[in-house]
Amino acid sequence: MSEKIGFVGLGIMGRGMVDNLMQAGFDVTVWNRTASRMQPFVEKGATAADSPKQVGELCDIIITCVSDTPDVEAVILGDNGIIHGASEGNLVIDMSTINPVNTLEIAKQLNAKGIAMLDAPISGGSEGAANGTLSIMIGGAEADVERAQPYFEAMGKTITHVGEQSAGQTVKLSNQILCVVNMLAASEALLFAKAGGVDLEKMLQAVTGGAAGSWMLANRGPQVIRDDWRPGFTIDLQQKDLRLVMGAADEMGIPVIGTALCFNLYRTLQAQGHGGDGNHSIVRALEAMAGIQARLEDDE
Repeated sequence: MSEKIGFVGLGIMGRGMVDNLMQAGFDVTVWNRTASRMQPFVEKGATAADSPKQVGELCDIIITCVSDTPDVEAVILGDNGIIHGASEGNLVIDMSTINPVNTLEIAKQLNAKGIAMLDAPISGGSEGAANGTLSIMIGGAEADVERAQPYFEAMGKTITHVGEQSAGQTVKLSNQILCVVNMLAASEALLFAKAGGVDLEKMLQAVTGGAAGSWMLANRGPQVIRDDWRPGFTIDLQQKDLRLVMGAADEMGIPVIGTALCFNLYRTLQAQGHGGDGNHSIVRALEAMAGIQARLEDDE
């Protein structure tokens, strides 16, 4: 018999993840700071909790997917947090992207009450969340990973146990480096092709399947050339992750030159009010310098 699943955080990613858990037939209890977001899931059969604490009381496995380190600390350790409702033997799975150091501290406090924890951040954008094809990178004990496997399989396609507690967060930040630098490369290539008078659709067809291809190019390149800035992942959230990367890199003493460049380009877009746009709109920072736009002719 499957365990009762709690889910805290119904944002752009969490909504799709809960949908897939419910479609897989699991008993799900939800909580979200903005209560109205729970209603569609209640109508489909989910239980609405009145606090993260109550989610802990009602469920065996509690998943969190919220925006930033302070948010995770609040819903797990805060006055009305999961830790005050969960019991010995419960499992907390944090699928947010936060500082690995804070992950270890949260796990320490949960473990002291006999509550296990996995850090299992995700990648794949809102599409992956909706389609159940997320990449999930997991840090924690092997037995806890095995226990959570059916629920991971409902939400994701590439599920990898990458190491001990906090390793998931470190791998996720590595993932974010790759995402933004790949998108910067895609942006430069699209601008270069546009300046050279090339048909951008044909350019994408020609290069996406080859050695230069990437997920960002394949999925976000078509959005760029059609002036579509809907977010799979917003600039504001991307910046939060990049701050984590640069802070950790500074502690480790390693250079993250491309990441720092992307961070500063995103900052210019935030200053222009584009923080809610998709992270692929980094191209617009380059377009401002070049004086041209990488768009299809019909969209100009």
